[in-house]
Amino acid sequence: MAKRIVDKKHLAYVRTLPCFIQRAGFLSCNGLIQAHHLLKPVSGYRGWGLKSHDTECIPLCQFHHAQLHTKYGNEFKFFEHYGMPKDAGQKYAEAIYKRSIYIDECDNDLPF
Repeated sequence: MAKRIVDKKHLAYVRTLPCFIQRAGFLSCNGLIQAHHLLKPVSGYRGWGLKSHDTECIPLCQFHHAQLHTKYGNEFKFFEHYGMPKDAGQKYAEAIYKRSIYIDECDNDLPF
Protein backbone atom coordinates (compact mmCIF):
# COMPACT_ATOMS: atom_id res chain seq x y z
CA MET A 1 0.00 0.00 0.00
CA ALA A 2 1.28 3.47 -0.91
CA LYS A 3 2.16 5.89 1.85
CA ARG A 4 -0.51 8.43 2.82
CA ILE A 5 0.10 11.90 1.33
CA VAL A 6 0.48 14.55 4.03
CA ASP A 7 0.30 18.21 2.97
CA LYS A 8 -0.20 20.66 5.85
CA LYS A 9 0.06 23.66 3.54
CA HIS A 10 -2.86 22.37 1.48
CA LEU A 11 -4.94 21.70 4.61
CA ALA A 12 -4.32 25.29 5.74
CA TYR A 13 -5.49 26.49 2.31
CA VAL A 14 -8.66 24.37 2.50
CA ARG A 15 -9.51 25.94 5.85
CA THR A 16 -9.48 29.41 4.23
CA LEU A 17 -12.29 28.45 1.84
CA PRO A 18 -16.03 28.79 2.57
CA CYS A 19 -18.01 25.75 3.67
CA PHE A 20 -18.81 23.56 0.66
CA ILE A 21 -22.49 23.49 1.60
CA GLN A 22 -22.64 27.28 1.82
CA ARG A 23 -20.87 27.49 -1.52
CA ALA A 24 -23.65 25.32 -2.97
CA GLY A 25 -26.24 27.92 -1.95
CA PHE A 26 -27.22 26.97 1.59
CA LEU A 27 -26.84 29.67 4.23
CA SER A 28 -27.09 27.61 7.41
CA CYS A 29 -23.35 27.33 8.11
CA ASN A 30 -22.09 27.66 11.63
CA GLY A 31 -18.62 27.49 13.13
CA LEU A 32 -15.04 27.52 11.96
CA ILE A 33 -14.06 25.85 8.71
CA GLN A 34 -12.51 22.40 9.04
CA ALA A 35 -10.79 20.26 6.42
CA HIS A 36 -12.94 17.13 6.06
CA HIS A 37 -10.96 14.14 4.77
CA LEU A 38 -13.19 12.20 2.40
CA LEU A 39 -14.59 8.95 3.72
CA LYS A 40 -14.96 7.72 0.15
CA PRO A 41 -11.88 9.10 -1.63
CA VAL A 42 -11.20 8.59 -5.32
CA SER A 43 -7.82 7.02 -4.52
CA GLY A 44 -9.50 4.32 -2.46
CA TYR A 45 -6.94 4.94 0.30
CA ARG A 46 -9.20 4.50 3.28
CA GLY A 47 -9.92 1.81 5.78
CA TRP A 48 -10.10 0.94 9.44
CA GLY A 49 -7.95 3.52 11.23
CA LEU A 50 -6.78 5.08 7.97
CA LYS A 51 -7.47 8.67 6.94
CA SER A 52 -7.58 9.62 3.27
CA HIS A 53 -4.76 11.66 1.73
CA ASP A 54 -4.60 15.34 2.66
CA THR A 55 -5.11 16.01 -1.03
CA GLU A 56 -8.62 14.55 -0.75
CA CYS A 57 -10.40 16.91 1.60
CA ILE A 58 -13.06 19.61 1.39
CA PRO A 59 -13.94 22.61 3.58
CA LEU A 60 -16.91 22.15 5.90
CA CYS A 61 -18.07 24.35 8.78
CA GLN A 62 -18.19 22.69 12.19
CA PHE A 63 -21.97 22.23 11.93
CA HIS A 64 -21.93 20.47 8.55
CA HIS A 65 -18.83 18.44 9.41
CA ALA A 66 -20.51 17.10 12.55
CA GLN A 67 -23.76 16.52 10.64
CA LEU A 68 -21.97 14.50 7.98
CA HIS A 69 -20.37 12.20 10.54
CA THR A 70 -23.20 11.86 13.07
CA LYS A 71 -26.38 12.01 11.01
CA TYR A 72 -25.39 10.68 7.58
CA GLY A 73 -22.24 8.64 8.12
CA ASN A 74 -20.83 9.16 4.62
CA GLU A 75 -20.53 11.81 1.93
CA PHE A 76 -22.81 10.12 -0.57
CA LYS A 77 -25.87 10.31 1.71
CA PHE A 78 -24.86 13.76 2.96
CA PHE A 79 -24.54 15.31 -0.51
CA GLU A 80 -27.71 13.66 -1.76
CA HIS A 81 -29.56 15.22 1.20
CA TYR A 82 -28.43 18.63 -0.07
CA GLY A 83 -29.45 17.83 -3.65
CA MET A 84 -25.95 17.32 -4.99
CA PRO A 85 -24.47 14.40 -6.90
CA LYS A 86 -22.97 11.66 -4.73
CA ASP A 87 -19.47 12.38 -6.00
CA ALA A 88 -19.65 16.17 -5.50
CA GLY A 89 -17.10 16.06 -2.71
CA GLN A 90 -14.66 13.96 -4.71
CA LYS A 91 -14.83 16.36 -7.67
CA TYR A 92 -14.52 19.43 -5.46
CA ALA A 93 -11.56 17.98 -3.53
CA GLU A 94 -9.75 17.35 -6.81
CA ALA A 95 -10.45 20.89 -8.05
CA ILE A 96 -9.29 22.41 -4.75
CA TYR A 97 -6.03 20.48 -4.84
CA LYS A 98 -5.28 21.49 -8.43
CA ARG A 99 -5.92 25.13 -7.53
CA SER A 100 -3.81 24.83 -4.36
CA ILE A 101 -0.84 23.55 -6.34
CA TYR A 102 -1.20 26.36 -8.89
CA ILE A 103 -1.37 29.01 -6.16
CA ASP A 104 1.73 27.56 -4.52
CA GLU A 105 3.66 27.61 -7.79
CA CYS A 106 2.73 31.27 -8.39
CA ASP A 107 3.68 32.43 -4.88
CA ASN A 108 0.07 33.34 -4.10
CA ASP A 109 -0.05 36.14 -6.70
CA LEU A 110 -3.33 35.00 -8.23
CA PRO A 111 -6.17 37.55 -8.45
CA PHE A 112 -8.68 35.25 -6.66
